[in-house]
Amino acid sequence: MVCSGALGATGAIPCMRSQGTLSRLRSLQPNLCCHQLSSASFALTNGALFTSVADQRKAVGQQRLRVRAAGAEPELDLVKAKSNIMDPGVLDLWRNAEAVCFDVDSTVCEDEGIDELAAFCGAGEAVAAWTARAMGGSVPFEVALAARLDLFKPSASDVAKLLASKPPRLSTGIKDLVNKLHSKGTHVYLVSGGFRQMIEPAAELLNISKDRIYANNLLFGENGEFTGFDATEPTSRSGGKAKVIEKIKAEFGYTKLIMIGDGATDLEARRPGGADMFICYGGVAVRPKVVEGSDVFVTTFTDLINTL
Repeated sequence: MVCSGALGATGAIPCMRSQGTLSRLRSLQPNLCCHQLSSASFALTNGALFTSVADQRKAVGQQRLRVRAAGAEPELDLVKAKSNIMDPGVLDLWRNAEAVCFDVDSTVCEDEGIDELAAFCGAGEAVAAWTARAMGGSVPFEVALAARLDLFKPSASDVAKLLASKPPRLSTGIKDLVNKLHSKGTHVYLVSGGFRQMIEPAAELLNISKDRIYANNLLFGENGEFTGFDATEPTSRSGGKAKVIEKIKAEFGYTKLIMIGDGATDLEARRPGGADMFICYGGVAVRPKVVEGSDVFVTTFTDLINTL
């Protein structure tokens, strides 16, 4: 067992790498205050699982949350707990944000849309492997997008049948969070590398208008056959989300805009001129490099709701 401390707002936060089982984590008692930092992250070296242990003021005992470590290498560096949402500067920006942009796959929704579509078409495993590489940032997004679609070439009928049989699965708390943002007058956008055809149903559930969706478009022929994707959409390539954010800020004059997501393309939106803060959401998938680059790391939307 190897233990080390990552400095957070409350001092040393223990992180662990272990070949053992989750039961060995139960004795850990991170010295955390829920007003300052709601979660610490622990990484297991099997590369398959992360466990976040949250010490909530009103909770009894420990809460364990299992999430996928998508694209994780067999040996993982420790995932540090990030700057907490209750930091005065961070909290001020969060509470006074003029616009919040959400990623969709593994953030607004529990699934990766392209993986679900691929599985429906019989190419799930091969496409999921490419998704893990793309979201982890190890290959350019546009390369991974083209490679994945080429593996199964979904038709318009495939998309329609999938949506009819499997409606969007919204992440826990996202509807309450979006409703609260709307009630404050905060503008909410969906900025995704997924497909508009599959995102619009989720947007409808969240009362987000179609003109606030920035996503990729699948292209179909006269008979509904797959012909490709619209490569002119900025979200179809690496760095595209940053360009979307820059466009939104320039068009509407936002000076306080926040990006929330789980992947490398979401982190890219934090570059100068882009998002003013990046919140990494790890409630579905935890990607170590993205956590490292984020301003804030949360594993539940409740943390964000409670601080608005």
